[in-house]
Amino acid sequence: MKRLLVIGIGAGDPDHLTLQAIKAIAATDVFLVVDKGEVKHELVQLRLDMIAEHGRRPYRIAEARDPERDRTAPAYAAAVEDWRARRALACEALIRDELRDGQTGAFLVWGDPGVYDSTLAIVEEILQRGNVSFAYEVIPGISSVAALTARHRTSLTQVGRPVHLTTGRRLAEHGPTADDMVVMLDAHCSFAGQDDFHIHWGAYLGTPDEILVAGPVAEVGDRIRELRAEARARKGWIMDTYLLRRQGH
Repeated sequence: MKRLLVIGIGAGDPDHLTLQAIKAIAATDVFLVVDKGEVKHELVQLRLDMIAEHGRRPYRIAEARDPERDRTAPAYAAAVEDWRARRALACEALIRDELRDGQTGAFLVWGDPGVYDSTLAIVEEILQRGNVSFAYEVIPGISSVAALTARHRTSLTQVGRPVHLTTGRRLAEHGPTADDMVVMLDAHCSFAGQDDFHIHWGAYLGTPDEILVAGPVAEVGDRIRELRAEARARKGWIMDTYLLRRQGH
């Protein structure tokens, strides 16, 4: 049977690779890469650099183009589901056509595969369709959340208190839902106006382009928006994460 590894490779620093991830990369025959295009080519290059350092030859790299996602659609959930279905077809074709029985293939996933990433859902969708069979294993990775709190030298959790992991879209729609919130996938700086909160913000965590800002939202919110806009214009993309903590708690 074909074997598939879903390997968490950390938030961007090559040193985020765990020993388990390094062993998994070394055990891989075919690396399955979904290319997001020229704008994010450096993300693919980081993966290729990790493979070159830790892979054991002979291995192969098989690539497919990531389908475009309609980011202007008013029905956000439907647009994401449509994109994920098309991405699943591309990944299924890679597994079917590029991986022989008895071989091990791998998807290298940024951060941790279990935190706001579609790969595991796509793998399950492929298996449920039944057109290709394989066994798979998940290798955890250092998430952007862990990288964020480490770089800011702060704790994610506080004694006896919960942390809410959410998205920028939900923060904008529902407002604060806890005294401690980790916000991801926020394209619109939804922390604006949350002046009761302190923010620990980070972009491109673990990379040479890393940007860190911390302070009361009322004092540093405008600076974060400016830095974010400038960085996105310069690079063409941005990945950022932040922790909101109600002041005085």
